[in-house]
Amino acid sequence: MSPLNSTSFINATIVRPEFFFISGFAGIPHTKYYYVFLCLCFALTLLGNAFVMFVIYTDHCLHTPKYIAVFNLAVSDLCGSTALVPQLIDTLLFKSHLISYEACLTSMFFVFWFVSVQSLTLTALSYDRFVAICFPLRYNEIVTSKSMLVITTILWIFAGMAVIMAVIFINRISFCKSVEINSYFCDLGPIHLLACNDNTPSAVIHWTHPVIILWLPVLFITGTYISIARALLKIAEASERLKAMKTCTSHLILVGVFYLPICITYAMGSAIQLNTRIVNMSLATVLPPMLNPIIYSLKTEEITESIKKLYRRNKIHIVVRNKLKKKINHK
Repeated sequence: MSPLNSTSFINATIVRPEFFFISGFAGIPHTKYYYVFLCLCFALTLLGNAFVMFVIYTDHCLHTPKYIAVFNLAVSDLCGSTALVPQLIDTLLFKSHLISYEACLTSMFFVFWFVSVQSLTLTALSYDRFVAICFPLRYNEIVTSKSMLVITTILWIFAGMAVIMAVIFINRISFCKSVEINSYFCDLGPIHLLACNDNTPSAVIHWTHPVIILWLPVLFITGTYISIARALLKIAEASERLKAMKTCTSHLILVGVFYLPICITYAMGSAIQLNTRIVNMSLATVLPPMLNPIIYSLKTEEITESIKKLYRRNKIHIVVRNKLKKKINHK
């Protein structure tokens, strides 16, 4: 049976495959070690992000605009890893390189949706830091919990609509050359290279999406931190300047971990070797969701204090429970 079949689409014949072959990691040696690494990353991602979400949810002191955005980032990290990593593990462990056309588009939608939300949430966090440092007296007026909830909701809807448009236009592509995707998942770019018809509208969406989801957020974040740096230079006392800078360190680390590998890989374009690109991009999508909760737990004073409070509270509960047990045993 041929992997390709034809369907009519607005007076044109569109050739769609029954399945795609994901060739990523096929030519990369020692993938069994990468499989173990992915399993470890996935476990730490689930535990770390679930823990950060639990801490923020249970501590009412953290129900602030900043931590609403952090909670949103943890949700998108957890969902994004769940959408991508099990598929990677399945490909590496069971050599399941074949994926049906419908499953491929579904996977593409969810992976790009969650990654887009991660990028836009980092942008929202930079906006929060910008207002907090550049307009400290008006911060509580400008950035409220309600406004941050509205912003994060809009981010999810906007990212979802952008990815839906990209996936819809994939259906206008005719695949009559090959069904082999040179990537580690159903990646938008490599799929466009398989087209054998005029896919100009889809190509426009394909090139526009990284601009909106990657390059514009990077420019926005860069602009906010230039403004933050100028505001910090105006602070006379070094101690106050250092205190303000500390509130930005966690976010800056997250920005570097998330954007630098992706931006470097995109900037190199065709100059980067295919297997190197696959490994770089897979690490760029797997590592940030694992590192984000670790960075926020270790670098953010409010999260650290909240964890200490939870520990002390649990310790008191254990002591009280043990005393009650002793009283019951004496009776």
